[in-house]
Formats: sequence, structure tokens, C-alpha cells
Amino acid sequence: MEKVLGFTAGERQQGKTVRDVLQQEYGVSRRLLIRAKHEGRILVNGSDVYVNHVLKTDDEVIVMVEEETAETIPPQEMPIEVRFEDEDLLIVAKPAGLVVHPTRTHEDGTLANGVIAYWLANGEERKFRPVNRLDKDTSGLMIIAKNQWAHEQCSRMQKDRTILRTYVAAVHGMVEQEEGTIDAPIGLADHSIIERTVRADGQPARTHYRVLKREDGYTWVELRLDTGRTHQIRVHMCYLGHPLLGDDLYGGKRDLIGRQALHAWRLEFSHPRSKERLCFEEPLPNDMRLLEK
Repeated sequence: MEKVLGFTAGERQQGKTVRDVLQQEYGVSRRLLIRAKHEGRILVNGSDVYVNHVLKTDDEVIVMVEEETAETIPPQEMPIEVRFEDEDLLIVAKPAGLVVHPTRTHEDGTLANGVIAYWLANGEERKFRPVNRLDKDTSGLMIIAKNQWAHEQCSRMQKDRTILRTYVAAVHGMVEQEEGTIDAPIGLADHSIIERTVRADGQPARTHYRVLKREDGYTWVELRLDTGRTHQIRVHMCYLGHPLLGDDLYGGKRDLIGRQALHAWRLEFSHPRSKERLCFEEPLPNDMRLLEK
């Protein structure tokens, strides 16, 4: 059974029901609340209570639920670059070349395998719940939720576009406008199960870009996402006529770098529990720094 939430009732919770506090102040969904009622435990000062229990100041509240499914990803030790961790969130810097989650073609050796091993070494048994995903050859910051409640809250923030994700990329050619917005729907290309393209029947996708500097034959750009479509930045920059260096799937050349020159360098969002505004920045990895002149 997994603890998804715990708090000490304060004066403002005095006289309120457990249900009202969980839903109104902690954003617990109706689905998760039903699971806690029927498949878990709601404890106040160590005793089981119903959701209509009225709280008093200093009551200790714990909400626990059964795991939806047991974690089947095997642990594999590997270096994990942790940038932040608490009871709800793990922020890591993913290197290029590492797949996030096991797939049919990458059954192990993924970030998920490594994170689970990292947690087990620290005495924690948790499911791997990535909030944002990065392509295998994209480096940078990722958010991983450590419990169902935190994942639910982060998913809601993503939907509301309050998780600000900023990338840096090097693209072919001279981008003329200093800044702009690419608002073009993205869907699967007709001839592929991997490649995406801009198409009228695709899903809405919006990318904001700003030129950082221009080099000899390529441009450094900063990009911010409003949506999170697969390959979104790569597809949109190709659509603009400026594919990423190293991105041979979308017209880039690998003479200067052996993977798409894309790095998730900045994350900014409000912590789901404390509401504190958090901001993380990750410097460019070595292969991209070597492109700078």
C-alpha cells in the first residue's frame, strides 16, 4: 500500500470534512478519493475514518491506496543525476542516448530501470511515473512523480500549461526572425510509424522560439512548448526550414554532432504540495558545448 498524501490539519481545516480538505485544498480527484475509500485507508491520528469525518486542528491525516499495478520494470544500477528530490518529486538530468521507458526495442537499460534501482537502494519501492518525457537523444531535465497524487497534480499542471519547459537547440541555417511562434498541428507521417509531420488533421501543437545567437551556418535558439507532442520541436523547426543539427530523421546533418542538438535546459513550476515556485536549470552537455564558437 502506498502513502499518497499526509498533512497536519491547521486552523483553516478546523471543522471541515476530510473529503472537502482533500478535494478543495489538495486537489485530490474524485477517482483517487474513491480508490482511497474502497482500496486503501484514510487515517486520522492513526485511526481509520470515513471521508465525512470532521477535522480538528493538529489532526494528523494520512491517505493510502493500493498500487494500481505492481511495478514490473526490473532495477538496473546506473548513474542517476539527481537535481532535486522530496517525498513527491524527483528531478533528474537525463543524458543523451538514454531511453526513458522500456519499449519493445529497448527492453532494459532505460532511465526507468535506473531510477527504480536508485529508489530501492534508498529503501523506497515506487512505480516509475514520468511527468515529461524526452526522446532518447534529447538531453536535459525531467520530472518524475513519486506517488499517484503527485503524478495526478503534475498531469493537471501540464494540461493547464503551468509547467514551463524551455529548451536550447542548434539548427541549420540562419533563422531570420528574432522570435516567433510555430502553431502547426502534428501527426504521424503517412509512410512511417515513427516520423511525425505537420498535417491538417494532426493534434494541435504550438512552439515559441527566440534566437540566441547565429554561428557560421547555424543558429542557436531557445524554445518553449505550449504542448507536448512527440518530436514537436524537431518537427516544427524542420517545418520552419531549419532542422536541428544532427537530426537526420528530419533533414539534419551529423557532421558536427552525432545526435539532435536539443537540450531541455530549464523547468519552472509550482510544487504540487507546498506551492513554492521551483526553477531548475541544467547546463549544456559537452557535445553541444563543443558547437559553440
